[in-house]
Amino acid sequence: MSPARTSKTFRDLLVWQKAHGFVLAIYPLTASFPKHELFGLTSQLRRAASSIPANIAEGFTRRGRPDKARFMNIAHGSLEECRYYLILAADLGYADTSKLLESLEQVSRLLHAYTQAILNSVP
Repeated sequence: MSPARTSKTFRDLLVWQKAHGFVLAIYPLTASFPKHELFGLTSQLRRAASSIPANIAEGFTRRGRPDKARFMNIAHGSLEECRYYLILAADLGYADTSKLLESLEQVSRLLHAYTQAILNSVP
């Protein structure tokens, strides 16, 4: 049985819950960024962060393992984009992003495990 089939909705997935929590933490962080970053780093980080749980949710509904895994791969790409933006924000002196980087690492581990479970599941 596919790992997604043991959950009724994407909201039941721990990886989605943690990714959603990450997004909720990104919004107040970016609200404190300089106003000149509104259409730059603020927008990019929010977009990339929200893409993680969005792609997990979309992949959850897909039928085939390769299609599901493709959406998890896209989510992981957005996750790495966020990792860079958090490093950049810290280097620019906009915020201490260490806690969010820890949270992101947890999401990364869960996403990797979920993707492996999808790929290793019996069709």
